[in-house]
Amino acid sequence: MHIAIVGSGYVRLVSGACFADFGHKVICVDKHAERFRHWHEVNVPIFEPGLESLLAGNERAGRLSFTTELSEPVAASDAVFIAVGTPSRRWDGHADLSYVYAAAREIAAALDGFTVIITKSTVPMGTGDEVVRISGNS
Repeated sequence: MHIAIVGSGYVRLVSGACFADFGHKVICVDKHAERFRHWHEVNVPIFEPGLESLLAGNERAGRLSFTTELSEPVAASDAVFIAVGTPSRRWDGHADLSYVYAAAREIAAALDGFTVIITKSTVPMGTGDEVVRISGNS
């Protein structure tokens, strides 16, 4: 299976490494290339036992890669995970879903055929309905 994971941080790194280790071809997408360089040049920014070797091994095997370009990985994927941040809004403490919705719009524009969109970000109930509306799919 071809999988794209859109976003950064713990979810992208751990999920991407695990899916790749299961044998899937995984491309992690993030707009900020420096996040990829950081863990390559310094170390993995999160503590998860065995993660560094899982990342390195699957990257060497060609099952795990990283890019800043969203269109091609999404078009080639069977499943796309939205794993972007949902920080609390300052004025009311509710989740800021603007990153989720922006990712959904970009994914929708890049879809090419049947693709499952999975919201892995921490979101309130009903967010999936809005992602479906944005993507134009059901």
